Amino acid sequence: MKAEHNGMRKIIHIDMDAFYAAVEERDFPELKGKPLVVGGLPEGRGGVVATANYEARKFGIRSAMSSKQAQKLCPYAIFVRPRFAAYKEVSQKIRAIFYRYTDLVEPLSLDEAYLDVTEDKLGIGSAIAIAQQIKQAIKDELNLTASAGVSINKFTAKIASDMNKPDGLTFIGPSKIERFMEKLPVEKFFGVGKVTADKMKKQAIHTGKDLKKLSEQRLTQLFGKSGKFFYHIVRGIDRREVQPNQEIKSISSEDTFTYDLAKGEELNDWLMHITKAAFKRVLHYEMYGRTITLKVKFEDFKIITRSISFPNPIKEVEEALEVTEMLLSQTDFLDKKVRLLGVSFSNFGEAKPRNPTNAGQSKLF
Repeated sequence: MKAEHNGMRKIIHIDMDAFYAAVEERDFPELKGKPLVVGGLPEGRGGVVATANYEARKFGIRSAMSSKQAQKLCPYAIFVRPRFAAYKEVSQKIRAIFYRYTDLVEPLSLDEAYLDVTEDKLGIGSAIAIAQQIKQAIKDELNLTASAGVSINKFTAKIASDMNKPDGLTFIGPSKIERFMEKLPVEKFFGVGKVTADKMKKQAIHTGKDLKKLSEQRLTQLFGKSGKFFYHIVRGIDRREVQPNQEIKSISSEDTFTYDLAKGEELNDWLMHITKAAFKRVLHYEMYGRTITLKVKFEDFKIITRSISFPNPIKEVEEALEVTEMLLSQTDFLDKKVRLLGVSFSNFGEAKPRNPTNAGQSKLF
């Protein structure tokens, strides 16, 4: 099934609200209304926050933060270990609701997905009405809340879903997209991390309006292939289709530095930051890799990669940090400075699937 859209699609992005924590609060009502952290326990080695409810977030607790740090921010927060089997079961029920309306569903993780409803199964016609019905079904049938973004492309729909959390629904129509993009801070753009945002601000690029002033060529000079994406997206152009059953091959994070770094403490600090950012995505997708790859781009633009594989998946951020530090220490710099570092996780799942009949199925939703 492929939607005919005459150049304009109807895209919904559904994002569950503090998903793991919400399932815990639903299943254990005594937790409701209290600061709740789902993840490793603070007294354990290398414990990491998988998610936190909104009460805990008020104290600054965030995903991928160490559990010890989270406990310092809120000493009376309640910590519970994740129950991934329970979350996957709920995810399957959420997916079943999506499929009532369209087969064009692209899961991004256990708790979010894109839906293309340009042609919906029930002939409703209105993407806003479909998003409302999906949100209501999730609330009525699963006792959970979701936020929805509705627009004509994936990028805008995803940003919209985050605008009125929790339990929000935001529509950004075609006539409003460019003006919306112009007002958007650069940190909110897809693919813009802290380092890229800092680099943009050094070029006096603070909002989409500032970004729009630069030519495609200039943006590509500054930001590589991402520059072309920025050029189009700030004009509301995102032609990416919703990809059903998309298989994730790797999960990664990388940063290009505002100035080239020599081997030493500052580079090690950035490696730690990038490894944690990549591992945050691992936690979000709940897909643990057995292979870690370090990518290094030098000042002369030469790129090398170093990989190592293990018999069992890496499930602790401390383990990942030890591995990436080892890979960096084994890299021959030849007195060159580093322009970019990247860390990726791949080779997902167990070495031998426990249930061979399900071995080819996606782990998401």
